[in-house]
Amino acid sequence: MKKLLIVLALAAAACAPREAANPDVARWESRAANVTIIRDDWGIAHVHGPTDADAVFGMAYAQAEDDFNRVEVNYLNSQGRLAEAEGEEEIWRDLRMRLFIDPEEMKAQYAAAPDRLKALMDGWADGLNYYLYTHPEVKPKVLTRFEPWMALTFSEGSIGGDIERVNLRELEAFYRSRTKTQLAAAPADEDWAAEPSGSNGIAVAPSNTAAGRALLLINPHTSFFFREELQVTSDEGLNAYGAVTWGQPFVYQGFNERVGWMHTSSSVDNIDEYAEVVVEKDDGTLVYRQGDEELPVTTRKVTIDYKTDTGMAQREFTVYRTEHGPIVREADNHWISIALMEEPLEALTQSFSRTKAQNLDEFRQSMELHTNSSNNTLYADADGNIAYFHANFVPVRDTRFDWSEPVDGSDTATDWQGVHSLDESPNVINPPNGWVYNTNNWPYSAAGDHSPDQDDYPPYMDEGTENARGIHAIHVLEGKTDFTMESLRAAAYDSWLPAFVDLIPALLRAYDGLASSDARKTELAEQVESLRGWDLRWAAESVPTSLAVFWGDELMRAIRADAEAENLSVFEFAARRATPDQLLGSLAAASEKLAADFGAWKTPWGEINRFQRLTGDIVQPFNDEGASIPVGFTSSRWGSLASFGARAYEGTKKWYGTSGNSFVAVVEFGDSVRAIAVTAGGLNSDPASPHFNDQAQRYATGDLRQVYFYRNQLEGHIEREYRPGQRR
Repeated sequence: MKKLLIVLALAAAACAPREAANPDVARWESRAANVTIIRDDWGIAHVHGPTDADAVFGMAYAQAEDDFNRVEVNYLNSQGRLAEAEGEEEIWRDLRMRLFIDPEEMKAQYAAAPDRLKALMDGWADGLNYYLYTHPEVKPKVLTRFEPWMALTFSEGSIGGDIERVNLRELEAFYRSRTKTQLAAAPADEDWAAEPSGSNGIAVAPSNTAAGRALLLINPHTSFFFREELQVTSDEGLNAYGAVTWGQPFVYQGFNERVGWMHTSSSVDNIDEYAEVVVEKDDGTLVYRQGDEELPVTTRKVTIDYKTDTGMAQREFTVYRTEHGPIVREADNHWISIALMEEPLEALTQSFSRTKAQNLDEFRQSMELHTNSSNNTLYADADGNIAYFHANFVPVRDTRFDWSEPVDGSDTATDWQGVHSLDESPNVINPPNGWVYNTNNWPYSAAGDHSPDQDDYPPYMDEGTENARGIHAIHVLEGKTDFTMESLRAAAYDSWLPAFVDLIPALLRAYDGLASSDARKTELAEQVESLRGWDLRWAAESVPTSLAVFWGDELMRAIRADAEAENLSVFEFAARRATPDQLLGSLAAASEKLAADFGAWKTPWGEINRFQRLTGDIVQPFNDEGASIPVGFTSSRWGSLASFGARAYEGTKKWYGTSGNSFVAVVEFGDSVRAIAVTAGGLNSDPASPHFNDQAQRYATGDLRQVYFYRNQLEGHIEREYRPGQRR
């Protein structure tokens, strides 16, 4: 009898509602009952909730539906927990993050947050946890439960945040020497050929548009599939559409009915290194000098868990910090600390609040928090305002020092003196020329002749220069006063490659200067004539594009060391200092490479340059036998505004893109907002989904689709309407 009672008790427990085991379920289901998700015919989620927090709940849930893997990986990275999923090789990346992200500190900041912000974080965590609860077949790598404070670890949506400026190899060298453990080495830095990161943004004033309405180009250049595209609305005034970095509770680059914003990676100098004078006292404690004082070096134990073949293991580090920031390396017998913006609560506040701004003054007010540290911002609104805002976090520093190198940490004159106000930054608001732009170049050409004067600002305000995309942007903007949505889209895909403007003539001079008896005069004749007659424009059917890109790559590798020795960019050196042997030898090598890989150097660019998506893996496989489509635009290093970072992979001859144009939108503001957009590939990471690759052809040809911003635009385009938790 006793045995029977036990069996019955176990059976009853097995049949009991899952809510009994999870007291949070009632709250999640109450939220879900108030949230609606509409999927349009591109699979894009349009999320609505009565409150902002409810809308964020649905927003997080919808992102998890489309790609939970990327959501989880982003938060493993942001918390310094990648090694728990990926193994020992990620320990140093995790350690770098943990120098800045202390879970206990994040929890304290969450506890101290204003109720309204705390509610958003609660809604965010509830949305992800409810997704996992309703999808038990999804097996997280590590994060089986999301806590609200975790949102603070990833409060700014850039692809490469400030923390990633810390060199992993140098970090490893410092901390490895202070641990008695054998660990895998940190990954090596990439070579010059890595695709330039960043983005394009253009805002055009009503005076330069045919309809008398402001236009905004949103064109982030990131890793493909790095961001979701969605719309999130609430009865509290939230109505934002655009690109959302996976897992975040705000639209990072996008627009609402009244204003639009586009962030571009800045070349501002707002991260500094300090050479600290560290002394070990007789009792073994460490102090560092600060003027006439000796202050204790702060220490903290950091434990990194990591996966092994036999289970989980741990490595413990003692990490060090001064008032300037954590110690990240050693140089010239000094410990080097790094100072950067560390304000996650304010950063999350700014990231969300700007999505609700209704005019220029409200948008500026969100910027007063000074936490959008690594980005410039292009802005346009329904009132006809346009603006370029320079990087939002620029510390005030003594210009006697060279801030491009580590400064003396013991000299109190090197301490930061607050941050520059918005009015002290090289911004441009409503310039008379009627346009502003940024292509990750300096701000001193943002509005053509009406740009800020470099002499009016300290050198640390920006470390960049002009770039080929900047020259290209000015080329398509200057003198044009009849922009439409379509013509701005066409400008974003203009095929000119300005980097070759000086390179091709250098090659022609080298060839034309050859003696008639030189064998290269005959061997390279066809190739040279092909480039001599080229219009410097990319096209999928263009043979000269293939030859120029392969030649350019060969040339840059050949001259890189010489250019660095003379402190010149590879482009400047190639155009002015490269020898005939370097120029012509690179052309011969490029011809041979094309012939070996594709049968002849006369190969159209589109047969080489391809878009392919075979799986939903974050690191994708590529296969020349698999389906792929041609892409005409090139790497942005050649000045292509439309960017496609592609190369050959192990086992392939064709080049496959993995970064560049990832989300493109053109937005028109007025009595109502109109927009067209495209996302690389598709919105869903499941190859079985109809939205895994349904935008690929549009992406490859720049054929932007209509954005369904209003409910009446959605009519006839609704694929599914449901509440979180409802399964098909």
